[in-house]
Amino acid sequence: MKVTPLSIPDVLLIEPQVLGDDRGFFYESFNQNKFEEAMGKKINFVQDNHSKSIKGVLRGLHYQLTPKAQGKLVRVTQGEVFDVAVDLRQSSATFGKWVGEIISADNKKQLWIPEGFAHGFLTLSDTAEFLYKTTDFYSKDHEEAIQWNDKTIGIDWPIQDVSLSSKDNAALSFKDAKYFS
Repeated sequence: MKVTPLSIPDVLLIEPQVLGDDRGFFYESFNQNKFEEAMGKKINFVQDNHSKSIKGVLRGLHYQLTPKAQGKLVRVTQGEVFDVAVDLRQSSATFGKWVGEIISADNKKQLWIPEGFAHGFLTLSDTAEFLYKTTDFYSKDHEEAIQWNDKTIGIDWPIQDVSLSSKDNAALSFKDAKYFS
C-alpha cells in the first residue's frame, strides 16, 4: 500500500497494491496492521457505513464534535466521487483549508480523514457506492454540517448543480460552525 500526504498532510491518500490479470483483480482493501503502521498509531474502527447516490448528489460537509469526533477511511466500490475534507482544527496551520481527490471503483484510492475535519463527497458517475469506516459511532447529538458552497472555504466542486438533503440545505456557514480546538 502506498500512502501519500495531501496538501493538508494529516489527510492521506491510500493506494492499495492491486493484483490483476485477464480474469479480474484482487487487492487487500483493509489490513489493520498495515494501516496502523502507516498511520504511526493505533486506530480502532467501530462502524462501517455504505451509501449509494446518483450523479450530482452531494453529501456533506459533515462532522461530529468531541467527544464523538470521527476519523474516516473512505473508498468507492462502484462509480466515482469527488471527496473533500475541510480542516476544522483551530490550532492547525491549515484551519479552514480543504483538500479534494477523485476516488473511484476504478482507481481504488482511499482517503484517511482524521478527527477534526468536515467531510463531504459529490457523485460524478451515474451512480456511486461509497463505503467508509469510522473511529466512533454515529451520534445525532454531536452531528454538525457546514454549507457545501460556503465562500469562506471556497471548495472548487466539479459540478455546481447539486442535489442536497434537507439536512445539508440547512447546514451552517463556516463562520457560524463549531470547530475543534
